[in-house]
Amino acid sequence: QTSSSLTMLRAAPRNLGRVARAAVVGGTAFALTASTAHSSGDTLHSAEYPWSHNGIMAAYDAASIRRGHQVYQQVCAACHGLKRIAYRNLVGVCFTEDEAKEMAADKEYEDGPDDTGAMFDRPGKLSDYIQSPYKNENEARYANNGGLPPDLSLITKARHGGQNYLFALLTGYRDPPAGVVVAEGQYYNPYFPGMKIQMPQPLYDGSVEYEDGTPATASQMAKDVTVFLQWAAEPEQDERKKMGCKLILGLIICSLGGGYMKRVVWSPVKSKKLSFH
Repeated sequence: QTSSSLTMLRAAPRNLGRVARAAVVGGTAFALTASTAHSSGDTLHSAEYPWSHNGIMAAYDAASIRRGHQVYQQVCAACHGLKRIAYRNLVGVCFTEDEAKEMAADKEYEDGPDDTGAMFDRPGKLSDYIQSPYKNENEARYANNGGLPPDLSLITKARHGGQNYLFALLTGYRDPPAGVVVAEGQYYNPYFPGMKIQMPQPLYDGSVEYEDGTPATASQMAKDVTVFLQWAAEPEQDERKKMGCKLILGLIICSLGGGYMKRVVWSPVKSKKLSFH
């Protein structure tokens, strides 16, 4: 019985080694299978990009927001609305008050009724919200072969991947690979669910001419309009970060004051010994 036990003990390391090797091989096979399944799905997930405004102490790039607004106005606004953003929201962020007033005045808004009960058109003002290019959903679908261009006010919140997805989508148009059939009126984009999208590629090198002289490459325009739409979805982000920093600083000061009171003021009182004779 003793010799049998010794034999089992000597064989144990070899058996453990076999089990470990089998586990490694099995784990590798599982990892390869998971990777293959992930890459062979109907959507290619976007990478994580180093956005400059993502840090705790980082703020939006005002110049990028202004360029992104220009891209939106000259390219995206033909099909997509921005109904949750008013012209006043642009003041102090990327435009002066006079510039925002001038942009608003270029648009006509229905107002009224007047003294006779009739509706009338008037120039836009700061309190007006940016108009949609279509009057209703039916008009939008009719103009886009049945597709409905989404409003872009909250697009980075409404899509999985947020701003990373949006940038990847705008720069992800490719020729379809062999074996993939794309119907007329559709375009191949591996970042869009199903990989087939009705929106044609919107950005090409030189599509706009930036006011500040920045080279208008497709990737630069995609980055700028993504930053603009991220700001549109969370215009309060910079204020929220400043408030958070003030709150943390206040908590630190209160903690130090509380520690001082506990250690210096109340410690002698609590540790005082009272004797009664």
